Amino acid sequence: MFRKIAAFAALAAMPAVVHAQETVEVVENSGDTAWILVSAALVLLMTLPGLGLFYGGLVRAKNFLSVFLQVGAIAAVASVLWIVVGYTLAFGDISMGGFLGGGQHWMLYDLDAVFDGLAIPESTFALFQMTFAAITPALMVGAWVERARFSWVVLFCAIWGLVVYAPVAHWVWGGGWLSGMGALDFAGGIVVHTTAGVSALVIALLLGKRKGFPSSALLPHAPGITMLGSVLLWVGWFGFNGGSALSATADASNAILNTHVAASVAALVWILIERVSFGKPTTVGFATGAIAGLATITPAAGFVSPGAAILIGIAAAVVCYYGIQLVKMKMHIDDSLDVFAVHGVGGMLGSILLGVFMAEGIGGAGYAEGMTMGSMVGVQVLGVVAVAIFSVVATALIALGLNLFVPMRASEDDEVQGLDISSHGERGWEFD
Repeated sequence: MFRKIAAFAALAAMPAVVHAQETVEVVENSGDTAWILVSAALVLLMTLPGLGLFYGGLVRAKNFLSVFLQVGAIAAVASVLWIVVGYTLAFGDISMGGFLGGGQHWMLYDLDAVFDGLAIPESTFALFQMTFAAITPALMVGAWVERARFSWVVLFCAIWGLVVYAPVAHWVWGGGWLSGMGALDFAGGIVVHTTAGVSALVIALLLGKRKGFPSSALLPHAPGITMLGSVLLWVGWFGFNGGSALSATADASNAILNTHVAASVAALVWILIERVSFGKPTTVGFATGAIAGLATITPAAGFVSPGAAILIGIAAAVVCYYGIQLVKMKMHIDDSLDVFAVHGVGGMLGSILLGVFMAEGIGGAGYAEGMTMGSMVGVQVLGVVAVAIFSVVATALIALGLNLFVPMRASEDDEVQGLDISSHGERGWEFD
């Protein structure tokens, strides 16, 4: 009788055992999940309100609201499109030879309970990546402020996010062809800053100069607001880089340490250059230097040591500072708020320096098997050049094609009057 009861109990327990075996394969770490959710909020803080305030303070008062409207609308449309189709283009199964993701996750359909290789739900991963897709096109606003039409801006960024950003994200982060070659980008030096920076330069060239540039001083109306925006970006960048570890581990801590020290060093070096060049430091210079350091450390944040991050911060300040002088003062290109010289140059510089400073002998994460410093730098240069060329061509085609139906540039009257009125006027608002 005892044996029969034991056998029956074993049979009754079998479904529970099978269920337990099935769930063991899907292990979600609540700590990692919580950290990525917080990081997503921090990245959104960078966009709304950080980027809006940073850019808004740098323009003239008559264009402040138009900048905020553009940043907000871009983030909104990019977020919707990411859910509909952007995520699957970037992180769907590899198709088309590693150039684009498959379409099985459109509308975030059929997401896995846990993202492959991680301990967080795929929905959490998709949310985190959505905030990157939202801020990247918004970075380009700084190149066309005070002269681009609102309707063109929103439509252009909507298309750009699907045609430029999503494919490049797949190449590097989604298992695409650059990833297969060994290219690395911890948090977006190539995917975010190179694409946005290079594309911003293209748009600045296509739009032409603002009325009065470069002969007239087009001074920022509120440097204090710019400073506030920069520190919000600085704090939010902890989620941008720290969250890219995709776990609440030492990797995240190291990325945040490197992020902070690189920004600190770059800001200090920038105002030192100003002190030597002009006799005094400025708030706009401190803010710009910090952003340059943040952009430059981004691709390397989780792969290098804090000592290397200090050197990267120095390089960021020097190269980006003189990049602005070259683009604006020498070449007279009206990249209004220095998107290319700060984000583009910084992202490309950091992506290449990653190949040098990730050497294990100087405290870095070390190279993959079969890779050396020379080969790693070569792969990084290839990735930067390929993405830059693709961004130039695709951006020009999108911008010019859209311009056939929706003009890029605001009228001269609107530009003189200020886009705060003309941008809102397109929506039917009235002003006293």
